[in-house]
Amino acid sequence: MYRLALTLTAAGACAAGSAMAQDRAAALTTYADIAEAAYADSLSTAERLKEAIATLVETPSPQALQAAKEAWLQSRVPYQQTEVYRFGNPIVDDWEGKVNAWPLDEGLIDYVAFGGATDENAYGDLNVIATPTFTLSGQEVDASVITPALLEDTLQEADANEANVATGYHAIEFLLWGQDLNGTGPGAGQRPWTDYAQGEACTNGNCDRRAEYLEAAADLLVLDLQDMVAAWGADGEARKAVTADTDAGLRAILTGMGSLAYGELAGQRMKLGLMLNDPEEEHDCFSDNTHNAAFYDGLGIRNVYLGSYTRVDGTVVEGPSLSELVAAADPEVDALLRADLDATMEALRRIKTAAEAGFSWDMMLARGSDAGEALIMGGVDALVKQTRGVERAVRVLDLGDVTLEGSDSLDNAAAVFE
Repeated sequence: MYRLALTLTAAGACAAGSAMAQDRAAALTTYADIAEAAYADSLSTAERLKEAIATLVETPSPQALQAAKEAWLQSRVPYQQTEVYRFGNPIVDDWEGKVNAWPLDEGLIDYVAFGGATDENAYGDLNVIATPTFTLSGQEVDASVITPALLEDTLQEADANEANVATGYHAIEFLLWGQDLNGTGPGAGQRPWTDYAQGEACTNGNCDRRAEYLEAAADLLVLDLQDMVAAWGADGEARKAVTADTDAGLRAILTGMGSLAYGELAGQRMKLGLMLNDPEEEHDCFSDNTHNAAFYDGLGIRNVYLGSYTRVDGTVVEGPSLSELVAAADPEVDALLRADLDATMEALRRIKTAAEAGFSWDMMLARGSDAGEALIMGGVDALVKQTRGVERAVRVLDLGDVTLEGSDSLDNAAAVFE
């Protein structure tokens, strides 16, 4: 990853004393409460996904596959709103690769129509579903039974290669949708339900092992989310880490907001794909759900600034906010940042609306698509502008040095094509 270092000098002195310290501590408590609630929602929707997968495996049908897909899509809504916690919180960043790593060399997992082994990844065509024994890094591996331990301890980042993603949302997504073979044309992956059928109805071989893999990945996702809910609970290590030092905690919030908006979302996930006209750069590429991934990432950033999160059951978790702290220090800076957040959400909403009407993200990436470029760059520009507002918030809160994630696509475009 590339980093954009922002060394910020103090400006707009904040009032000292116990009242200010209490206000800052209260804002951090809200931040932790929202994390706990959003990860709990991610867990509950992952549990429903696991149930839908169990039904698919037990009684395969077109309806069961569609229900599992719908459960996966629903599970992404709360999870994407947690991505703002990855940046600035090492506990989350160290964990995140198990549940949301992408892109992946899907040939590691199952059959593919394109892709495979490369000089960079010798295991890009392993196809563990079709391969009950194999040699990995000089060691013979017994994969006759596909278990969570096999996925987590052996296949995930196999041979120390980050492209070997064996667990998490995107491994499950691939197993539900299959590869998207449409390039920048319309349509998502079209895995047949018979890939999970029994007996002679099975297509593409190894339906029993494919089912084993899918259930093992779902089991792991639930276990991993349980760990993160606990980490943000009353005695959790993530909550303790972010609330132990108020200034460090506030830097963590603003680092998360700025890094996700700038280097990750605007740069890696949006502008890079547009520069390369490459649908493989889609975040949720198998399901054509990238418009929602971006929208709910943006909403997650807004949530933590305003100190309010709407749960999947409609209840609201809210409390003293970072916005209130910034407004107390400089009302104009707060008003500008709130306006920037609203503008970003509107730009991301336009992308979402267009995609839901049939103009999907990968179609927007097509070379020569002026409409697609305008939509995606509208989001990129809004996110970049929003990040400038985050920088101003750091200054008025007198928080010292903050480092935000950068991206070659924004900071050094020539390097993208080297």
